[in-house]
Amino acid sequence: MEDYLKAIYSLTRHSDTASTSDLAYRLGITAGSVSTMIKRMGSAGLVEHVPYHGARLTADGQQLALGVIRRHRLLELFLTTSLEIPWEDVHPHADALEHAASDELIELIAQKLGDPDSDPHGDPIPDRDLQIHEPATQRLADLKPGAHASIVRVSDSDPAMLRYLTELGISIGDQLHVTARQPFDGPCDVQIAGRTHSLGINLARAIHVEMTTDNR
Repeated sequence: MEDYLKAIYSLTRHSDTASTSDLAYRLGITAGSVSTMIKRMGSAGLVEHVPYHGARLTADGQQLALGVIRRHRLLELFLTTSLEIPWEDVHPHADALEHAASDELIELIAQKLGDPDSDPHGDPIPDRDLQIHEPATQRLADLKPGAHASIVRVSDSDPAMLRYLTELGISIGDQLHVTARQPFDGPCDVQIAGRTHSLGINLARAIHVEMTTDNR
């Protein structure tokens, strides 16, 4: 159920509801299984089913979802900083641990890490009151040549992309300058720390940035 809560929260960040098919794809299960769980969660007061559209979280469901997200992202950061697990590999470990770790352990981890506000991928961590601040960002793929920006968030949906960025030496906090954009969904050329990288459009869409006046 916690996995469903996380998935619905994620899918409804930019839309009103999460469809059964999108949930099935996100969770890697059948649409029938999703429908059954949505009914159970609806009976528990965690989701509201919108006929022909999908499901959305109730206030109670959102609070539970944010609690699970807090656990997951704190665990990811702990595994990366304390155990030096690469950022492309922490997601499945955090998935497994988030359901078993006690609230006391999670808060000890938060204190140990200095109450961080983001995980290794730049995703915001809900605070102890389960409030979450998600600053507006832009996708690198949407920037025009000449733009200067700072990398603040990278999607963790594809570990291979994260691994590739590591090989290139690109990480959260890097300052970049867009030097060229190829047409028809071609690559995006960026300069980071004096080096030029040609990033494919799918990778550029996975990188979220905040605009800066320059990259120095």
